[in-house]
Parts: sequence; structure tokens; C-alpha cells
Amino acid sequence: MIHDPKLLTLHVAGAFALFTALGATLFGSAGKKGPAIVHGISLLVILGVGFAMLQKPPMQQYWWMVKLGLWLFLGTAPALAKRKILPGSVLLVLCIAAGATAAWLGHSKPF
Repeated sequence: MIHDPKLLTLHVAGAFALFTALGATLFGSAGKKGPAIVHGISLLVILGVGFAMLQKPPMQQYWWMVKLGLWLFLGTAPALAKRKILPGSVLLVLCIAAGATAAWLGHSKPF
């Protein structure tokens, strides 16, 4: 795994943009295209930079697959909010928990 500060900074900036877009989607701009565009671009940045930092996924470890699942959940969160499958407050808590779990997995790589 590469510990390039530029890649890590870009990855974290993508996460900030993702949660900003999620907040805008959940609490106000649900009908606007701007938050949806930022959400999609930040998801691509997070995924691309994450795999660039890994270079080659460690197949014997499973933490990166769990992070990919969390990434998919965060990607579907606006659709869950728009279709009112989950209340906004519950979805916000789940998204924050998913982000915190992904950060913990990226830092500690427990399995």
C-alpha cells in the first residue's frame, strides 16, 4: 500500500465532498442536480484513489471488500432517501456509521 500524502489527501477530500452531498440531498436539495453530481464524482474519486493507493488489492485480507460494500451503501443512500425507504435522520446516522467504519477499516485493517 502506498502512503502518498497527495493520494490520501485526495481520498479524504472525496469523502468530505461525499458527505457534503449526502447532507445536501437528505436535508434540502433533494430535487437539485448539483448535490447528485457532487455525490457521483466524489464516489468515483474515492474509489479510484482508494484502488490507486492499494495498487493491488490484498486478496487474502477482507477489509477492502467490506469497504467496497460500505461504498456501495453510501452510493445508494440518495436513492433510499428519494424513495423514502428510510427516514432521513435514520439514513444520516447509517451513513455516518458507514463512513466511520470505512475510516476505521482503512486505518486498522483488522482482518
